[in-house]
Amino acid sequence: MDSIAVALAIGLGAIGPGIGIGIIGGKALEAMGRNPEATSKIQTNMILAIAFTEAIAIYALVMSLILKFV
Repeated sequence: MDSIAVALAIGLGAIGPGIGIGIIGGKALEAMGRNPEATSKIQTNMILAIAFTEAIAIYALVMSLILKFV
């Protein structure tokens, strides 16, 4: 039972950020294709947004480790 909770915590906690990072990357590439002059600004904002989105997955990982070992 405990293993199921750990698996669900990291599994469901990684779905949202995974989808979000895909959307961020796709929209950034679309924006760069439409306006190549703004590539550096778009890329900087994209990397920052991906870092914030990835933090949510790291929180899910931490919570699953807490469930497993505590």
